[in-house]
Amino acid sequence: MPRNAYFVAIAFFGTINGLFNTGVLSFVFFHVLLLSPAILFGSGPLTFMFSSLITATATIIAAGIPAAIYERVRGQADSDEVSLLIWMAGTALLTLPAMGRFLTIGL
Repeated sequence: MPRNAYFVAIAFFGTINGLFNTGVLSFVFFHVLLLSPAILFGSGPLTFMFSSLITATATIIAAGIPAAIYERVRGQADSDEVSLLIWMAGTALLTLPAMGRFLTIGL
């Protein structure tokens, strides 16, 4: 599979988790609303969009940790197909709680 397909799949799973994982999204929304109301002008929709972006980014970063450990153990300087597959699988596993809602609602 081409490298770009892995990146598209990782971004897709991160986006789905950022939009449909209500547990993590509500947690991040509450904390963004509580900790930085002046940055986002106190706007609810803007805070929700920022929270969704943070959730998606956190999903991608957390899923990349096992791939980075794999690369470090193997002594690789760059990602190969196995580490990208580990990263994509980690993102897919973290997205599992949001997949039910995504499949019910759809895009």
